[in-house]
Amino acid sequence: MLVSRRISMWSLPAIGCWNPFAFARFRVSCASSQLPVSPKDKTLRTIYNSGVIACLRASSAELAMSAACAALNGGVSVLEIVMSTPGVLEVVVENIFLDIVVVIIVGTVLNVKDAKNAVEAGAKFLMSPTMVKIIFTDSQGIMDDLEGEFLYIPGVMTPTEVLTAYEAGAQIVKVYPVSALGGIKYISALKKPFPHISMVASQGITIESTGDYIREGASSVVLSDAIFNKEFMKQKNFDGISQLSKLAASRAMEALEWKQQSSLNESCH
Repeated sequence: MLVSRRISMWSLPAIGCWNPFAFARFRVSCASSQLPVSPKDKTLRTIYNSGVIACLRASSAELAMSAACAALNGGVSVLEIVMSTPGVLEVVVENIFLDIVVVIIVGTVLNVKDAKNAVEAGAKFLMSPTMVKIIFTDSQGIMDDLEGEFLYIPGVMTPTEVLTAYEAGAQIVKVYPVSALGGIKYISALKKPFPHISMVASQGITIESTGDYIREGASSVVLSDAIFNKEFMKQKNFDGISQLSKLAASRAMEALEWKQQSSLNESCH
């Protein structure tokens, strides 16, 4: 398996890779339950606790590693590295080996081969722009040995696709491309008939709108350029990326706390 190989393709970034906020939140969320928690449930819990998935595209594996560290240092605890990033699986392995990522995802997964390679490298969950049904129901059993070890988040657009993905086994779906569909208002509208289905909002979301998406029903949002600013990536301005990550994590935490308090207030009436 890929994860068994200790890859040293590049020297470690000069910046440290440690996110005490993410680990602290995760420990707190797990402490209340003494029952065994499955890998899928742990991943879901971390997504819910974070509120932000930092989506990384990079021109090289080395740049991806340094940018990932910068985002984690800022406080974001869920990282997506898209499949088109050169050396994407090696970056996953290196992060797992360093034990610096709470949850790492490989994004834009479109087939079973990519899915299996990503999970074997150590990815905790996979995400697609559409629903790749064969990942749910692989007739050849290619994914049988990996069942229960990862979470798959399919992409959906319409109410029909939301329900179809849920009935196929999706525990959470990615609404994409959300800003082109109406943004915050669209998420709010989708949640009305499907309050029981968790949704990640993805595409065109800014740090400023992060809280509104969460307050209107999104369990988490995907932030790409909002955190991995194109100019910062080009200039290797990792301090800038870390600051954007810190701001995004703060906005998400405020919205999640508001949502939790609102739920408590409703339960008391």
